This record gives sequence, structure tokens and C-alpha cells, in this order.
Amino acid sequence: MSDWKEVTAHWKGDTNFLGTAPHGGEIPMGEVDGRKGLAPMELLLAGLAGCTGVDVALILKKKRARLKDLKVNVRGKRADEHPRYYTEIEIEYLLWGEGLKEKDVQDAIRLSEEKYCSASAMLGAVATITHTYKIFAVEE
Repeated sequence: MSDWKEVTAHWKGDTNFLGTAPHGGEIPMGEVDGRKGLAPMELLLAGLAGCTGVDVALILKKKRARLKDLKVNVRGKRADEHPRYYTEIEIEYLLWGEGLKEKDVQDAIRLSEEKYCSASAMLGAVATITHTYKIFAVEE
């Protein structure tokens, strides 16, 4: 059985919180001490982007692909009624590398979505998730 993960959200007034983890990581939600942060529902999308991004990068590394840069854009459409959960999520992968093979990229994305990305599995239980990708040469 997996260990528990912990975070704390400390209220900073109005609708603002500072999220912290025991290892020292922190992220403002709303505006905290003059720093603009992400809204809680945006954090879910950011978590999905990071989760699948890590998977894709690691899978391509194992395939010895020469990935130089990766950007994962995620957008979500929320339900009209409360609770306003995401009903549709679109993921766009932008990959830069030398000689990246389309099949390797497709395999990496598929493995992330179907096997490795916990955020995708959770959000996919309530939302339709689709993806696109674009491969660029390093100089682009």
C-alpha cells in the first residue's frame, strides 16, 4: 500500500491560500504576499500537465529519443452547475528534438494516458480527455 501524501492550504484572506508540502514546496492560490498564483481548479490542470509531461519525457528518454524541449498545454471545460468539475479536457504536447519519431511520441503519450499518469486516470473518470501533439525541429 502506498504512503499518504500531504499538503496544507493556509488561508491568507479573501479567497487566497498558500499551499505547502512537508518537503518545502509551496504554491500560492489566488494572490499571496503580492505573488499571483493559480486557482485551485487550475492546479488540477497543472498537475495533469506535469504528470503526463514527466511520463512522456521519461518514456522518450528510455527510447533514446533526443528530446530537447517539451511543453504541455492543458485546457478544461467545466460543468455549468455546481460542483463545476471538468467535463472536457484537451492536452496539447509540443515537442522539440533531433529526429523525434512520430511512433515513439504516439507510444509515449498512449502509455502515459493509459498506464502511468495517475492524474489522467482520475480526471478521465469524470471528463473526456483528448490530445494532440506537434513535433518541431530543434531550431524552430
